[in-house]
Amino acid sequence: MKRTYLFLLSALFTLAIWIPFGLKMKLPLWGLDFSEGTKILWQNYDGPNYLIVEKTWYDKEMIKTSFSTTEPTEYFPAHFPLYPAVISVFDPFLKGPSAMLLATLIGSVLCFLMFYKYLLEFKLSVDPFWLTLVFMIFPARWLALRGVGSPEPWFILFILASLFYFKKEKYILAGIFGALAQLTKSPAVILLAAYGIFAIVQSIKEKKIQWKYWPLLLQALAVVGLFLFFKIRTDDLLAYLHSGDNIHLFWPPFSVFAPKGQVWVGNFWLEDIIWTWLVFGIGIMKLKEKKLDIEYYFAGLFFLSTLFIAHRDISRYILPATPLVLIGWDNLVHKKEFKLIACLLIFPIFLFTWNFLLNNTAPIADWAPYL
Repeated sequence: MKRTYLFLLSALFTLAIWIPFGLKMKLPLWGLDFSEGTKILWQNYDGPNYLIVEKTWYDKEMIKTSFSTTEPTEYFPAHFPLYPAVISVFDPFLKGPSAMLLATLIGSVLCFLMFYKYLLEFKLSVDPFWLTLVFMIFPARWLALRGVGSPEPWFILFILASLFYFKKEKYILAGIFGALAQLTKSPAVILLAAYGIFAIVQSIKEKKIQWKYWPLLLQALAVVGLFLFFKIRTDDLLAYLHSGDNIHLFWPPFSVFAPKGQVWVGNFWLEDIIWTWLVFGIGIMKLKEKKLDIEYYFAGLFFLSTLFIAHRDISRYILPATPLVLIGWDNLVHKKEFKLIACLLIFPIFLFTWNFLLNNTAPIADWAPYL
């Protein structure tokens, strides 16, 4: 029964994001104007880019002739193919942008159900149902992503599924889901690194190589397959690495605070990044206290990687660690003080989401090729 409630609530949260756009409402008290309708949802980054991939499968000539994009054709391999493949399943029945939103919605529902299953199976929360509800609204950036074209719900779903089967010692399934994550977004390589560290530590403890973990290398094979696919479609084996300004890792760490030269940072109002790192960092250390080793390795590596990102949207980059961080913070999340403040913040979280979506749009002159 609780799974049914989670299914309905996760869908309702997304529908609540969409309703003002669908009804072309206005909220003058907060200055929000949804009169342009649902096309704003279609326009939000990086949705249009994934639609271009779904329509062209990286064919450079088709991108040039069919889409009036401001990005060079070499840019699109930065958007991995699994999420566009999901969109393509629904595209024959719906217009491209609507298929994209449905793909995100389905990924979101499955992600929350997987998180609940993860918590329940391994007894990682005082109340798995409540912690899953918290994951539906925190962080606020996560809610915004679930209302538009976004691979993150599927990515986090596959990460959780891989970790789930790893903990169940079903390493082939863990490798398969790791491979699916790798075909969705490039940071999945951090999951493979976490598995590698875990295997090395166990091998040292047991004083022999732990061959049972070799099925996890299916994820590495996915990387090889992906690069070969790019070679076929773009004639460039390293198309992802040549996709331009999309790998926002810089030396030294904390370059997001560099005074100049960082085009994706934008301004000096960046204090919230410190708070993000503080909340996530402490939550990850709590995973170590709970002896949740694989969760600690993955979330810890993911956290460390964000220290090298020079991009204003670090709250999005760090999202895959969120469900594990919430497990770390479980005791706090179930206190009545947290529940009171969380309930108070639901409406401002929606205000943030609507305001963000109204402004985070790509310039689309002609929608015909996307339909």
